[in-house]
Amino acid sequence: MDVLTVLPSSFGYVIFTYVYSWVMLGYLGVKVGAARKKFGVQYPTMYSDKEPVFNCVQRAHQNTLEVFPQWLLFQTLAALVYPISASVLGAVWVTSRFSYAWGYYTGDPAKRMNGAYGYIGYFGVIILSISVALQLLGIF
Repeated sequence: MDVLTVLPSSFGYVIFTYVYSWVMLGYLGVKVGAARKKFGVQYPTMYSDKEPVFNCVQRAHQNTLEVFPQWLLFQTLAALVYPISASVLGAVWVTSRFSYAWGYYTGDPAKRMNGAYGYIGYFGVIILSISVALQLLGIF
């Protein structure tokens, strides 16, 4: 069975959303590396007792990594049936992680909420995943 015949043709948009998320994770990782150099925080130290701005940069990356596996799962499940909707919602979530990080990078943790709109994308793919499950069970 050829994967190109199994997946919806618009699943290509989903793949581009995954690539976009890869770019975002790479960007956040590079920013942590630059902050380590700037603030003199050596590996394997995760957080600094002296540099709260470094901690904000580290947390922006770490928090994204903490939620990424769940987003990836729901993004994939939703995309199997709703590839375009999942792609749009995924792009919203990924974009919000940039806004979240840029707010956090200011050193004022409250500004991380600049990325709160990402919950639209995150909860959107969860709802679509529940819809897929209900359809598979013949309930919806």
